[in-house]
Amino acid sequence: MRNRIWAERAAEAERAVRHRSLRRVANVVPATRIGRISADRAVSPRNLLGPWHYWWQAHLLDCLLDAQLREPSGPRGRELGALVRAVRLHNLGRWTNDYYDDIAWFGLAVRRAGLRIPRTGPKAVTAITERLRSAHTPDGGGGIWWRRGDDFKNAPANGPAAILLARTGDVPRAVAIVDWMAATLVDPGTGLVRDGVRPDPATGRWQLEGAAYTYCQGVYLGACVELAERDGDPRWAERAAAVVDATRAHLAEPDGVLRGYDDGGDGGLFNGILARYLADAALRLPEPGPAAAAMVTASAQRVWENRTTDASGPVFAHDWRAPARQPRAGTPESALSVQLSGWMLLEAAARLECGR
Repeated sequence: MRNRIWAERAAEAERAVRHRSLRRVANVVPATRIGRISADRAVSPRNLLGPWHYWWQAHLLDCLLDAQLREPSGPRGRELGALVRAVRLHNLGRWTNDYYDDIAWFGLAVRRAGLRIPRTGPKAVTAITERLRSAHTPDGGGGIWWRRGDDFKNAPANGPAAILLARTGDVPRAVAIVDWMAATLVDPGTGLVRDGVRPDPATGRWQLEGAAYTYCQGVYLGACVELAERDGDPRWAERAAAVVDATRAHLAEPDGVLRGYDDGGDGGLFNGILARYLADAALRLPEPGPAAAAMVTASAQRVWENRTTDASGPVFAHDWRAPARQPRAGTPESALSVQLSGWMLLEAAARLECGR
């Protein structure tokens, strides 16, 4: 019998997040599910249109899909459609918003859901991919914008957009986007993918935003893995191997554990996203596979050792190298983003465990 220790731990993480965070919209709207952004912040009619973080919900949907693939369940399958309906309801009946990274994440998750949401999924993916194509311009040498009306082009928008476009058949545009990322955002010294570029107000010359976040590496890696299969040029596997090596050298501890961020907000998701695409690389490409898998399993082991528990189950730290605290108001551990990231990591380890 195949070892299922990571699958069992991923199931514990799922139960904990579901119990703490998954609710009907405003606690009352039937046939909907939404993730509370904080364990100490209730969803109610009074904050129905308050902060809800579209892109966090996209990753919640992705985590539920991981769980459904790990251990199919009828009730969970219905929740996938309920979450998609809730996102559209919160978004005032639209599939898109002004942030191209937000909609790319949601498009990826909805497309993965596939036949599980047959009435709405194809319409959502079509609306999102059309919007992403409109954001691909020659400004700054290529790439897509971060958001409408902005002057910033960054890895967190371009990476997931390229993955989605490749998966939906627009391989030439995905190739153009990732080539632009390689030429513009990859640091020739470290090999890391930097955040983005924007024009200097005084000179008009495009300037780099030099931070190299973990999820920047993850989405670039994911796009290279996708194009290695769909385009076939050897540069994609070579670039995937290079960014895995750079991540291992600069963003992980000597034992392979990914370094964290002092952030219970958006940054709480960064490492989980990287873990997802490290697992993809490990399963789909031979050359960077062992190094990618090692970072996932080392990080999963550490986050599990450093967990604490509450009545719902395991609680994970925002920095996987540190012991977790109870998810009280003001702690990063109370954020949905942080707990999704830990869950996503354990699902990635479970995928490696079963080889899927």
